[in-house]
Amino acid sequence: MTAPAAKTNAVRKAAPAPDLSADDAPLYAARRAIYPQSVHGTFRRIKWIVLIVTLGIYYFLPFVRWDRGPDAPNQAVLIDFPARRFYFFFIEIWPQEFYYIAGLLILAALILFLMNAVAGRVWCGYLCPQTVWTDLFMAVERMIEGDRRERIAADNAPWTIDKIAHKTLKHSLWLLIAWWTGGAWVLYFDDAPTLVRELATFQASATAYTSIAVLTFTTYVLAGHMREQVCTYMCPWPRIQAALTDEYALNVTYLYDRGEPRGSLKKVAQLRAEGKPAGDCIDCNQCVNVCPTGVDIRKGLQLDCIQCGLCIDACDNVMDKIHRPRGLITYESEANLEARARGEAPVRRIVRMRTILYAALICGIGGLMLATLVNRSTEGLAAIHDRNPVFVRLSDGALRNAYTLRLINKKLYDRTFALSVSGVPGASLTVVGTDAGSEHDALLVGPDQTREVRVLVTTKDKLAAGASLPVTFEIRDTATGVAARASDHFIAP
Repeated sequence: MTAPAAKTNAVRKAAPAPDLSADDAPLYAARRAIYPQSVHGTFRRIKWIVLIVTLGIYYFLPFVRWDRGPDAPNQAVLIDFPARRFYFFFIEIWPQEFYYIAGLLILAALILFLMNAVAGRVWCGYLCPQTVWTDLFMAVERMIEGDRRERIAADNAPWTIDKIAHKTLKHSLWLLIAWWTGGAWVLYFDDAPTLVRELATFQASATAYTSIAVLTFTTYVLAGHMREQVCTYMCPWPRIQAALTDEYALNVTYLYDRGEPRGSLKKVAQLRAEGKPAGDCIDCNQCVNVCPTGVDIRKGLQLDCIQCGLCIDACDNVMDKIHRPRGLITYESEANLEARARGEAPVRRIVRMRTILYAALICGIGGLMLATLVNRSTEGLAAIHDRNPVFVRLSDGALRNAYTLRLINKKLYDRTFALSVSGVPGASLTVVGTDAGSEHDALLVGPDQTREVRVLVTTKDKLAAGASLPVTFEIRDTATGVAARASDHFIAP
């Protein structure tokens, strides 16, 4: 046995074997504390703008008013369960129009796919509610406890009156934000000013208080404590996104060809002075320190990375200080990384078959939904032929069929409809239970209601034996002239 081999064996014998028994081996890795450092730059400004706009819309939109006329709610965005209505400014969605909700969900998925095809997890980095509220909670944390170094020192220090005061204030503000979040959510389901007054005077329903409590708890836990673990372990999108991306999607990327070999600023300067290869990365770890999920982007694209771009800001700031070009960490595609390795010029392919397909589907589905929304009716009519008997021969030889009609008024005010029939030669129409028997009977239908009437269609014209003629009923709004029709058959013996 050679000397190196003997030495290696001696080391192996001296080192105790790890105990990998099922009782002692950890099933999950222990969570490491992450202390994101504040950073300034383009992407941080974009995130602040998105945060302010999105949270401003969420918290204050319930108080925006929209005049819909008398007897109609004037809240711009309202989910009115008792009235079975969803109001969004001038749009009004009815329960039977759930396909609009399905269409919106399909559009949301396609938009998410398009965003992923263009710029990876841009939704996660800027628009996801978990990201937005976590950013807000971390801003409060920095305001009270300081930046990264101060928070690390405070957490490692023993408990003092000052530390307890800071922790208490931070968690109190977190709970206040979480409570406001839950309170804003329930305002979308009732008139906001009225519900605020009822909540303040403890006159609101138990459902409202329970909903606020649940949302307060979840917001406080997810945004204040779990943070990056929600993105890493709970959210399914990182797994789905990985299957949908391609080599042309832009992702936050470390340019290996430019950054390696990395080293300290002095070492890099010495290597350059000696004419040896040296990268621009000085191993300062600023990209890791600012990352909200603790990712080292220099190790490549990872599941934990939410593509927020804060590491780009941090790296650009360092490059400015050491007088090197910006963009060591940037949004780049896998195809361009390979092109750079081959010495070829990078090419951006935002418009390609995948993005064209997604955009076409979004436009097609959106256009179809818009067309159906514009052309939908606010009245309806349904006709059901009597089954027994299907026809009656009167004493004067006339033939009569009976029908049940259901008139639908989707407006929030009374409407009067004139009823008529066509398709049967010499037919006359009688509405059972009305004084007049003409085809112009005025039928009143209440707001957001249906009315069922029984009608008789009679003809003295001779019809062929066993004839089945198509018959059409029409209701016409006497005020606006808008009409709805329903078809059935007139049956002869």
